[in-house]
Amino acid sequence: MSSAVRRPLPTTFRLFAPLLLLTPLAFAQEGPAPRAGAPSGTPPAQTPGGGAGGAQPGGNSDIVLKRIDDLLWYQKLGDIAEIDKDEYTGPPDEHVKNKKAPGATNPILLHCYTFIPKNLDRSKKQPLIVFVHQGVHASLDTSIDAHLIRELVEQGYSIVATDYRGSTGYGNGFYQNIDYGGREVDDVYLGMKFMLERYSFLDPKRVGIVGWSHGGLITLMNIFAHPHDYAVAYAGVPVSDLVARMGYEPDTYRQLYSAPYHLGEDVHDDIAEYRKRSPVTHAKELDTPLLIHTNTNDEDVNYLEVEHLIQALKAEGKKFDYKVYDNAPGGHYFNRMDTPLAIQSRKEVYEFLAKYLHPDHPTP
Repeated sequence: MSSAVRRPLPTTFRLFAPLLLLTPLAFAQEGPAPRAGAPSGTPPAQTPGGGAGGAQPGGNSDIVLKRIDDLLWYQKLGDIAEIDKDEYTGPPDEHVKNKKAPGATNPILLHCYTFIPKNLDRSKKQPLIVFVHQGVHASLDTSIDAHLIRELVEQGYSIVATDYRGSTGYGNGFYQNIDYGGREVDDVYLGMKFMLERYSFLDPKRVGIVGWSHGGLITLMNIFAHPHDYAVAYAGVPVSDLVARMGYEPDTYRQLYSAPYHLGEDVHDDIAEYRKRSPVTHAKELDTPLLIHTNTNDEDVNYLEVEHLIQALKAEGKKFDYKVYDNAPGGHYFNRMDTPLAIQSRKEVYEFLAKYLHPDHPTP
C-alpha cells in the first residue's frame, strides 16, 4: 500500500483558508445587534484621517475585510513580533435608552492588538507604546499602520493598539457605539492597563502613547485625563478643536457627530459638548512630555486647529515640543509615508520617545 505524499498548501490558500469557513450567516451574526430605533443607514465615507475611513459599517464586507487584514498582520510583522488579538471590557454604552433590558448595562467588549518583539529580553523591565489608530470610524489597518508599528517593534517596544468603540470591522452595533472624545478615550486607557496586567515584564513607568489625526486627539485626551500614567506622548496632525472643525467640514462629516446614536445634536445646538471633547479646552491639564507635529497644507486637519492648541498650551505656560511643517508634501500623511522628509520626521519622533522610554534598540 503506497503512502500519499503530503504537499504544503500554497501560501495564499493557507493565508485565506480560514475565511472560507465563514459562512454568510456567520458574517451576519458577527458583532452585537443594532440598538432599537437606531438608523441602519451608513454615513458617506470621509477622508481617511479625521473622517470616517474604512469599510462601510454593519455589512458583510466590513467584517470580511477586517478579518483579512487581521491575517496580513502576521504576514507583515510575523518575522519580528509575537502578535496576538485580545479582548477586554470597557465602560457600558451610555446611549442605551432602556437600561433595564437584559445586558443593557453590561461592559462593552473591546478588541486590541498586541505586538511584542521576538528578541525582547523579558528578564528586565521593558517599555510599552500605546498606539492609537486614526479615523472617526476606522480601525488599526496594515495599509496605514504596519510600517509604523514595525519601526517601533524594531526599536524594542512592545505595543498595544485598541480598536475602540465605533471602530469598523465589528458590525453595525459596535460602529454605533461611537463616543468621539468620550468613552473611546477610556477604551484606549484600559487597553494600556490590560497590557500592563498581562505582561509583568512591562514597566508601568515607561509607557508612551502615540497617534495621528483622530488618534492624536485620543492621545491628547489620554494624557490630559491621566497625566502621570504616561511617560511621554506624540500627537501627529491631531484633531484639536471640534468647534472650529465643524465650521470648515461639510455636512456629511458633521452628520457623523449629530447622528442619533452619537452626540445627537450639531455644534450649533450644543457648543459646550463639542468643546468638552476638544483637546484645546483641556490645555491646562498637560503634565506629560509632549511632541506635536502639524503641516500647514493639511487637507484633513486644518492647521488652524493645531495652531489653536499650541496657542492654548502656551497661554497656560505649559512646556512642550512642537514643529510646524510648511507645505510638506503629502499633506495629512506627510510623515507617515517613506519619503526622505517623512523618514527624518519620524526619526525626530523616535528620538523624542527614546529620551523617556529607553528602548533596547533606539533608532540611530
